[in-house]
Amino acid sequence: MNKKTKTWVISGVAAIAILGGGGYYFANSYMGNNVDIEQVLPASTAASTTEAGTGTTVANEAAGAEQLNGDWTISEGSKVYFSVTTSQETVNFVDEQVSGTWAINVDDASQMEAEGQIEMSGIDSGNSQRDGHVKEADFFDVSTHPQATFTATSFEGLPAEWTAGQTVDFKMNGTLTVKGVEKEVTFDAKAAYENGQVLLSATTTVTFEDFGMENPHSVVLSTENDIQVQLELKLDK
Repeated sequence: MNKKTKTWVISGVAAIAILGGGGYYFANSYMGNNVDIEQVLPASTAASTTEAGTGTTVANEAAGAEQLNGDWTISEGSKVYFSVTTSQETVNFVDEQVSGTWAINVDDASQMEAEGQIEMSGIDSGNSQRDGHVKEADFFDVSTHPQATFTATSFEGLPAEWTAGQTVDFKMNGTLTVKGVEKEVTFDAKAAYENGQVLLSATTTVTFEDFGMENPHSVVLSTENDIQVQLELKLDK
């Protein structure tokens, strides 16, 4: 092997080592889901319940305008999740620093208003290296854009009366703002009235591209462009 050939071989090995090392670093940072999504809605949606100690079946009470109409505030225990799918698995992130309000009017959905926000510094995937990366300028740029917000513009299909402990399905349209970029979205939502609280679960899908970001990828691991956003909210009057 002549000197020139030997130099090329050494350079090639070095390049592979750098790519491999970088790929391993990337994979190690982005692999491993440590967050389970916790639902706020009741596990059972039965139309009736059994009264404790009596064995008697009683119908769940209806909740109408008197119970539902008014201003509701996002309370403790509320969480916002977003999930990305890599070539290996789906990784969930959670943010518990959630605030906002929902003015409910089941008599006239056009009068309803809702807004919410999360503190982006609260994003947590259970991997500090990964969390630090997504908060940098290439992704959420948290130092420049510390909050993400959602403002509802309309509600579709929300009934005037709910059965306590059961879910109702509806659409929630509005504007999601991340990194200062506005995106019109529709959440597929479910809500329930239980123990004096309104419980809301809603999902929508956006993309990295929607907010001027590139989905992470390397020679050993790639990430799909879609990001699922999921609201799991508890609201008090």
